[in-house]
Amino acid sequence: MEILQSSVDMMWVMLGTFLVFFMHAGFAMLETGFTRSKNTLNILMKNFITISLGAILYFLVGFALMFGTSAAGLIGTDGFLLAGREDIGFFVFQAVFAATCATIISGAVAERMRLGAYILLTIAMTAVIYPVVGHWVWGGGWLAELGFIDFAGSTVVHLTGATAAFITAWKLGPRLGKYSGRTINSIPGHNLPLGALGVFILWLGWFGFNGGSTLAADPALVPSVILNTLLAASAAVLATAAYTRFRYGRIDPSLTLNGALAGLVGITAGAANVSSGSAIVIGLLAGLIMTEAVRLLDSKIRVDDPVGAIAVHGVAGIWGTVALGFFDTASGLIYGGGIGLLGIQALGVAAVITWTLVAAAITLVAVNAVIPLRVTAEDEENGLDFSEHGSQAYEMQNVLTGAVPASESFAERLNQLGDASPPRVP
Repeated sequence: MEILQSSVDMMWVMLGTFLVFFMHAGFAMLETGFTRSKNTLNILMKNFITISLGAILYFLVGFALMFGTSAAGLIGTDGFLLAGREDIGFFVFQAVFAATCATIISGAVAERMRLGAYILLTIAMTAVIYPVVGHWVWGGGWLAELGFIDFAGSTVVHLTGATAAFITAWKLGPRLGKYSGRTINSIPGHNLPLGALGVFILWLGWFGFNGGSTLAADPALVPSVILNTLLAASAAVLATAAYTRFRYGRIDPSLTLNGALAGLVGITAGAANVSSGSAIVIGLLAGLIMTEAVRLLDSKIRVDDPVGAIAVHGVAGIWGTVALGFFDTASGLIYGGGIGLLGIQALGVAAVITWTLVAAAITLVAVNAVIPLRVTAEDEENGLDFSEHGSQAYEMQNVLTGAVPASESFAERLNQLGDASPPRVP
């Protein structure tokens, strides 16, 4: 029976791994749909490189720093290249999490960051920055010892990625034409249905993200985790739709789609620790908070985030983590647990933001000394598909706005290398 239970548990974790991996398709579709068509290939390449590079680096370095023997509760010290580790299934599950953290940056810096610079930042995120946070919380580090709770990563995964995204987007500056004096110009995405497909894929994947984090096919725990995930996302969609209808006079589709993700991010920290009613409340407030955060970042702070990643993963991640201080069924404030857990949650959020801001800022300075972070104005105007990849995603239309002719695409140049004469028939 023990062998059978172990096999069932492993199959459940592997199913969660597959779903989390599939979330990268959701990120790719969401980011592509929410941005302009002339940057489609660049976004797709960033997402493919992120998951591939992240898996290798997490195998070489990241997993050891995150789950190795703790040094003063700050960092792991052994298990590099999985040396001495037999929990391969656990590693694979954590590897796809690491890539998820890094890919949050992709959407926030879309349409203006050099691919090479993004790759170097991804290396730092998956090899060092994210694993350090993970060790503090999930690897037996100092936050875990204090009693900090983050079941599946509202802070460890989402806030860490969003904080790095914030400092990178701020350093890059806004896209050309985004701001004109006091005027804020909307730059709509080219395919909102594609973005909606991405959200549905992410929602599906989140059942593995949260459900798989049980690390066992526990019939008492898994259904409640899945239920809370579903309820929080649904509540956030309804709250965002209603709030945008009230505030702006109509239901805003892009914000409502992001509302689903905000609810999912919000419940991720406490999916196993709150009641179903609390999950609905957390989701409702996540949708409202995210909507206002998008407006604040766009109009007041003026950080240009084409897909709303900072508000969705960062601000909603903060809310979801702090919400446990109120709604945790064992130690939450409304359950008579006092303010102790609330203080610990707030401390953890502050520590993760501080570490990630400092580490990401140092990384960006170092990267910029090697490769300029931002593409030239001409390349940005023409689109990163052509400037970075020598091609374009859609053959039905010319997405270039500059003087470079479409006939000079990468595919056309390859064709010119071959013999244009027809083959001889023997």
